[in-house]
Amino acid sequence: MATYVLLPGFWLGAWAWRPVTAELRRRGHDVHPLSLTGMAERTHLARPDTGLETHITDVLNLIRYEDLHDVVLVGHSYAGSVVIPSVADRMPERISRLVFIDSGPLPDGMSQAQFSPPEDQERNAELVRTAGHGWQLPPPPWEELAAKAPEPPALPDGTYERLTRLSTPQPWATVTTPVRLTGAWEKLPRLHVLCSFGIEHVRAMAATVPAFRHMADDGWTHRDLPGWHWPMFDQPGELAAILDEAAEAH
Repeated sequence: MATYVLLPGFWLGAWAWRPVTAELRRRGHDVHPLSLTGMAERTHLARPDTGLETHITDVLNLIRYEDLHDVVLVGHSYAGSVVIPSVADRMPERISRLVFIDSGPLPDGMSQAQFSPPEDQERNAELVRTAGHGWQLPPPPWEELAAKAPEPPALPDGTYERLTRLSTPQPWATVTTPVRLTGAWEKLPRLHVLCSFGIEHVRAMAATVPAFRHMADDGWTHRDLPGWHWPMFDQPGELAAILDEAAEAH
């Protein structure tokens, strides 16, 4: 049996992991999906100062108070880029493996906002100003977003309705706060599950894009799961199988 902590990316909560959680538990694992502060059922706790440090503390406290050890720490998108490396940097003795779902760790001093092209940064900042009360990034129109994918995902009936109904605005401070890392996390095994981009893209971008710097070395493994950026919705069974294998490989 392995112990998993599952962290979602922007706009989502523990609910997004439900099919993956169910499959991992069916396989006998201890699974802890977490809604970060201000998200999903914790949306009422969102404040303008809800930042990256808040979300790091959420995970540290879960591990500490549930007394979790040998954790397979899984982060999708934003949670992979900045949350799980930060948690592992501060509590490496409790983590057995880091799993990045369609993401990679940002270098020390970089914020999630800086990962986006300048035009996207400007557009998101304007959305925060005009539609997010100056401190929240509203969820996207999910069906339109999926239609722009190279291959629109095959999703179960009702997925778009569920995404629209349950998604919550992302506190903007979580996006703009730079990550602070000492390098302790780098000693841990890493698995990258690549969905919307592949290994050749990683190799091509690693030399010039700071966000891919940690993916240029040999200290990690990868599994390809081609599809939508949100595999917990279009390929939950396949994702759960990869996570199951990741625990066995340790």
